[in-house]
Formats: sequence, C-alpha cells, structure tokens
Amino acid sequence: MYRVMGALLISLLVCIFGMPVFIGWLRRRGIGQYIREDGPRAHLAKEGTPTMGGVLIVISTLAGFLLMAVRLASGTGFALGLVILGCGLLGFADDYTKLRYARSLGLRVRSKLFWQLLISIALAYLATEHFGVDTKLYFFRTQTVLCDLGPLYYLLVFLLIIGFSNAVNLTDGLDGLASGTTILVMTAYVLIAFTQFRNHQFLYHHVQGSLDIAIFAGAMMGSCVGFLWWNAPPAKIFMGDTGSLALGGSLATVAVLSKTELLLLVLGGLFVLEAISVILQVLGYKATRRRIFRMAPLHHHFELKGWSEVTTLIRLWIVAGFFVGIGFLFFYINYVGGK
Repeated sequence: MYRVMGALLISLLVCIFGMPVFIGWLRRRGIGQYIREDGPRAHLAKEGTPTMGGVLIVISTLAGFLLMAVRLASGTGFALGLVILGCGLLGFADDYTKLRYARSLGLRVRSKLFWQLLISIALAYLATEHFGVDTKLYFFRTQTVLCDLGPLYYLLVFLLIIGFSNAVNLTDGLDGLASGTTILVMTAYVLIAFTQFRNHQFLYHHVQGSLDIAIFAGAMMGSCVGFLWWNAPPAKIFMGDTGSLALGGSLATVAVLSKTELLLLVLGGLFVLEAISVILQVLGYKATRRRIFRMAPLHHHFELKGWSEVTTLIRLWIVAGFFVGIGFLFFYINYVGGK
C-alpha cells in the first residue's frame, strides 16, 4: 500500500505546486477558455480563464505512477500509461484547435472517433493478448458469466473509451465537478484493485497487475486533488479536453484491466447521467421539438432552475458519492462476500 500512497502524494505535490507556475505561463501567452454564448449567463464571466490544465494532470499522474509502479514495460502499467498519454494528446490537439481558431469547437467528430478507435484497439489487444484479460462479460465480476463477447470485446472497449471520454468532457462544465467526481471514482478503484491484489486467490478470474492498477488510480486521485485546489469555484484554471479525455480514457482503461466493465457504469453513475441527459435532450427535441431539460448537460439544467454553481456542485458530488458507494457495495458482495 505504501506504493499507492507514494504515487498519490507525488502526483498531488507535482500538481498542486506546479499549477501556479503553469497558470502564470498560460496567462502570459493569453491562453484562455472560450465560453458558449448559449450557456448560463453567469458562465460568461469565466471567459479568458486559463485552460488546458489537463496537461499538468497527465504529467503529475505519470510522474507519480512511473516512480511507484511495479511493472511497466511488460505489465499493465504500459497500457495505463499508453491510454492516458494517447487520450491526453488527443485532447491537447482539440484544445489547441479551439485556441488556434478562437472558437468553442475543436477537432472534427470523425477525427476524434478515429484516434479513439486506434487507442481502444491498442488497449483491447494488449489487454487480451498480453495481460490475461478474457473476453467474457461478467455481472460485476462474479462467477456468473453473462456472455463471451469474443472479437466483439474490441467493440466494448471502444464504447467504454468514447463513452467515458465524452461523459467526463460533458461533466466538465462546472468548476470542480469532473475532477471531484473522478477523485471519488478513483478512490473506489484504489480499494478495488488493492483488494484484488491481496485476495487474488479467491477470485474467479485473476487480475494481472492489480497492484499497478491501484497505484495508477492513486496517482490520478492525487493529481485530481491537486487540480481541484485550483479548479474549485471560482476556478483559476480549467482542465480542457486535455484533462477530460485523459480522465475518461483512464477510467475506461482501469475498468477493462480490472475486469469491472459493468461496474464502471455504476461507479461513474454521475458521468453516465450527464451523458444520458444530452442524448435524451437531442432525441427528445428531434422527435417533439420540445426540450426535456432547460439545458443539457444535466448540471446546466439545475443552474437554470436557480441553483447556484456551488449548490449544484456539492449536490452533484453527493450524487456521485452515492453511486460510488453503491458500486463498491456491489464489488464487496460479489468479490469479498462470496469468496
């Protein structure tokens, strides 16, 4: 466990003390966020706030993880590092495009999907061919196998990568919401992966590199805590797509390597709700020409109902914590209670 705590502490210190330097560098170059004009009016005051804080989230996570990881070149650590770096670079390209052309939209959707497809193929191949991840789908990883996906497992990994990358991106519309929720989910994954490491003899399917997964989750948790220090309302910096795509891709990767693909839908329930609210809004408007929510994603709906930003943030953190608690309860019952 000292490796997990060491990774958390290193990432936290790098992020929390490196962020003021990074913020100053961004301000000197005039690198700031563009705000949607059709969003809540209160958000227009955030125009020009430094963005791309996800760069330091990725760097600090990798710093803590690389210094504390058990196996890198031949273990799951390689896949974890590959995905956070790949998704981070994709997000960086998206952020750079927005800044370069002074608009709120970045890369084309097709370009994003193409690169996310390549990342997911690489992850699925490494997981199934080198890290002992099978293609079976379990109900929260019990001895009950729902189905064997076979080659379709690659599709599942792709859906997890794009689903959670976009879900975290949509959630990142309120100061501290995405980073705070990620802290909660990664806290659960520290406990889950470390439990898998200590009790692998009782598991139906042995999870390779579970200690490295716990270390990575701890490192990301530390980075997000350090980032939240500067991202709490009123935010001094935003994570941008660099951060949101890296966080979402990392969540999917941890779920795949720990064989908790379905459990992630519960642990990350707030991210799922935010994404579903957008889907329902689009489908509902196309079908009836009426909006289901005052504005999507979900957090903007509550803001437009009159909730303050801080009230919305704290209440959604409570919802996120509820999902994490329920998800960990499922894990405990199925992994520990049934051994």
